Amino acid sequence: MNFRSTDHMHQNESFCTNLVRRAWFRFVEGLLIVSFSTGVVAAETPSAVAPTSLAPTGILRVVINLGNPILARKDAQSGNPVGVSVDLATELANRLKTPLKLVAVNSAGHAVDLVTRETADVGFFAIDPVRGQGIAFTPAYVQIEGSYLVRDGSPIKSNEEVDRLGHRIAVGKGSAYDLFLTREIKQAQLVRADTSPEVVRFFLENNFEVAAGVRQQLESDARTVPGLRLLDGRFMVIDQAMGAPKSRSDAAHLQLRQFVTEMKSSGFVAASLKRHGIDGAVVAP
Repeated sequence: MNFRSTDHMHQNESFCTNLVRRAWFRFVEGLLIVSFSTGVVAAETPSAVAPTSLAPTGILRVVINLGNPILARKDAQSGNPVGVSVDLATELANRLKTPLKLVAVNSAGHAVDLVTRETADVGFFAIDPVRGQGIAFTPAYVQIEGSYLVRDGSPIKSNEEVDRLGHRIAVGKGSAYDLFLTREIKQAQLVRADTSPEVVRFFLENNFEVAAGVRQQLESDARTVPGLRLLDGRFMVIDQAMGAPKSRSDAAHLQLRQFVTEMKSSGFVAASLKRHGIDGAVVAP
């Protein structure tokens, strides 16, 4: 037997085995790299997010708060909701390629409840830490002002004079103003109407000292009811955002945030405000 030939054969077999092993390790390493890379891309790229992540039932259910006339109201002829909120909801449904169901409510508190309980998929809200316990917000898309309204004969002349003992401030229950003033007011008393559109009537019927709400709504009421005036300036700036249930996936939250960012940068929000004749609201930076 030729031992040298046998040794040579064993050496060749060992060499081949090592080549196969190295090739296998490179293959497995490549798979791992591809897997990790794909995971990162899926987490950051909007196109990689499943459209149903925001609409798990196959229908995008969007709650529209008619209590904030800056963002939505009923059309006088059709009775259907119209406004910036409706425009954004429609565009989002088009991009997701899902049917749209609008759920109209009359108060912010009701809208918050529906989204928090996942009865609705998306809503439009003023950003607030209390609401943030159950809702994940996007960046703001518009900013509006909160103002105070008093009677012409009221001794109150400035926002700084509102928070005094004996003053009662009428505010919509669960509204952004209610949540903000609950934290900020130290001496005056907050009294709550069922919805924001009812605040001025509630204020007048009960002879309260101050009404708080969206500047444009209060201005409209002051034009139709004699003897009312707005205090100069504002007591808060409200960042209005879209929001989804906090329990939804990170991918769904990312997709909604990126949608709002694009709607602002593309001019969609500004064009919608102009189309609906909304003055006093500005596109958020």
